[in-house]
Amino acid sequence: MTGPEAVLAVAVGFVSGLLSGLFGVGGGIVMTPGLNLLVSLPPVISVETPLPVIFPTAAVGAATYWRAGEVDLRAAGWIGGIGAAASIAGAATTQAVNGRVLLLITAILLAWQSINILRGRDVASDSDEDRPIPAWTLASLGVVAGFISGLLGIGGGAVIVPVLAGYLGMPLKRTLGTSLVCIVAMVVPGTLVHAALGNIDWVAVLFLVLGSVPGARIGAKVALGTRERTLRTLVGSFMAVVALVYGVQQVLELAR
Repeated sequence: MTGPEAVLAVAVGFVSGLLSGLFGVGGGIVMTPGLNLLVSLPPVISVETPLPVIFPTAAVGAATYWRAGEVDLRAAGWIGGIGAAASIAGAATTQAVNGRVLLLITAILLAWQSINILRGRDVASDSDEDRPIPAWTLASLGVVAGFISGLLGIGGGAVIVPVLAGYLGMPLKRTLGTSLVCIVAMVVPGTLVHAALGNIDWVAVLFLVLGSVPGARIGAKVALGTRERTLRTLVGSFMAVVALVYGVQQVLELAR
């Protein structure tokens, strides 16, 4: 990696970390195209190299939310634990499942849930706070998020955040913190598998982490200091853009 490419990798890492802290996602949606286009890594390396970077990035963001009391450990345990196991199954079926069709379906669901986030309440009511989300619901979300994480090499936050905040009604800041804890658990199996396959550029990982870790802390701090309604608008809009980009990309690829 050349000097200019190293600087670009740090910049890509910072932006991805910022998005991770702000929106409770892994940041791979920025790192993958950044590595492929700016740092000139091969496609398969660009897709899998973000996995080990996501771990410390999500961990820093999760710790920031944890200190602010915005993590639901029960939900994180069910989603993250089941999701980690499901990610192994997702990685194992990479060759058998058409990932583009699955990603197109994910984009459609993501668009729908982004609308739920944008239309959501400013705060959860006291009755909602006292009503825990059923374990089977959290486990089911873990299966879906983990499988997609292993199959597509992403953190899984793009699935977890809209479902928890949009459909299940968890307060948004708590959703973001909980999502980051889940991501920490779910990226471990994929990282180990792809490291063994030689699909990770560890030099790029180093420079990405240098940017992503401080970026995640800054993003989480900004999110925690933002009003719930404003944050819902930001997160919902971000998810809608991701859904649109993913959806259009997969439709174009499938049409070829």
